[in-house]
Amino acid sequence: MKGNDHKSKFLLTHREREVFELLVQDKTTRDIAGQLFISEKTVRNHISNVMQKLNVKGRSQAVVELIKLGELKI
Repeated sequence: MKGNDHKSKFLLTHREREVFELLVQDKTTRDIAGQLFISEKTVRNHISNVMQKLNVKGRSQAVVELIKLGELKI
């Protein structure tokens, strides 16, 4: 078993994954909102929810954790 223990505990929602996939491409909140047809506030909410799930303080920390967990590829 290769690191599947984390996956059962934490999975991104489809939308959270979309937001973070764009975030790692250096997109701004505004870019992401425009591309996904949602408000900037909603983008920030998704980011905030993921940071809370991961218990991290910032976007970059969240990205690092998601990569470690195999939830995000860059």
